[in-house]
Amino acid sequence: MRISQRAEAVAPFYAMEFGKRAAELEAAGHDVIKLSIGEPDFGAPPAFLAAIRELTDGRPLTYTGALGLPELRTAIAGFCRTEFGVDVAPRRVVVTSGASAALLLSCAALVDPGDEVLVADPSYPCNRQFAESFGAHVRLIPTTPATRFQLTSALVTDAWGEHTRGVMVASPSNPTGTSVPYDELVRICADVADRDGWRIVDEIYLGLADPGPDGARPTSILAADPGAIVINSFSKYFGMTGWRLGWCIVPDDLVPVMERLAQNYYICPPTPAQYAALECFTDESLTLAEARREEFRIRRELVVDGLARIGLDVPVVPDGAFYVYLDVSPTGLTSSEFCDRALREVHVSLTPGKDFGHHTADDHVRLSYAASIDELTEGLRRLGEFVDTLRRPA
Repeated sequence: MRISQRAEAVAPFYAMEFGKRAAELEAAGHDVIKLSIGEPDFGAPPAFLAAIRELTDGRPLTYTGALGLPELRTAIAGFCRTEFGVDVAPRRVVVTSGASAALLLSCAALVDPGDEVLVADPSYPCNRQFAESFGAHVRLIPTTPATRFQLTSALVTDAWGEHTRGVMVASPSNPTGTSVPYDELVRICADVADRDGWRIVDEIYLGLADPGPDGARPTSILAADPGAIVINSFSKYFGMTGWRLGWCIVPDDLVPVMERLAQNYYICPPTPAQYAALECFTDESLTLAEARREEFRIRRELVVDGLARIGLDVPVVPDGAFYVYLDVSPTGLTSSEFCDRALREVHVSLTPGKDFGHHTADDHVRLSYAASIDELTEGLRRLGEFVDTLRRPA
């Protein structure tokens, strides 16, 4: 069978590959500490699960509109107002089958073959894979700890060329857990808009970002740039990865385009998940989500302190999400070698930097602290033993 060039060009997603190898080791009877996958261990809110149980009583669960349930779109708009300080008309909310589908629709709507798209290196690989699938040339812009591993307006301006059509930004970011300072993000988007370029801003982890110095919640870029396309999800803040429900907020003139694309690509998001997701916006569920955000902050401190004791440097301490991006070059191993040996020798699963770009790929490893305190403590203990063995004379 002849495979398309598009499919052949897609690299493996190594976080999933290491997750698969970890599962194989578990099936063989080994105790594996899985710190490779960005999947909160808490699970969906109890009110959501109760609603799902009620919905699966045999009643018909038919298609919804391609853009999602009207009441869910309204609830998401209200969440954006109270949590992220932005007024969004419900008609601009597009409910999707996970944030991945939101990225799929956005890239399908905006990208033509030959368009250049600017993306930070390192960054989440699937974002750029969507753009490349529609024929984009994705230009990875090297970033450094000095810019918190994020794009800046200066980097975007310097990289912008004749064929550049847009920029994809994630704040907070996977794999680094770092955010673009809000004023800088506003400058990036303003500069791109001045060039008539589009802006896709991934805010999937915004609900897990640290408050500002004044204690205020993080603000969505939509407060400053209503023309941006913003991606979000129920997967991270609400812990609902397997339920495949996300959303994007788009300008008015893009709404009918997204509707046509969704109708043809997947009909509608999962119906039971949409109905049950209304329970995510109750006071009970939001209070629980905030408690979990605080738990992630505690886990982050545990991990950053533990890695420092081991002698593994975290060049930029995260301020959101649940990842640290650590430098393993002092061990003498590449990131792939480090992850491979850590999994084989001490049964700790991590993700090598080659998932996320080229610039820091050989030196850096992503650790996800979306695991319990007990698992993180044991994982750090094992990594400490592993690093000690690397320092011993042969």
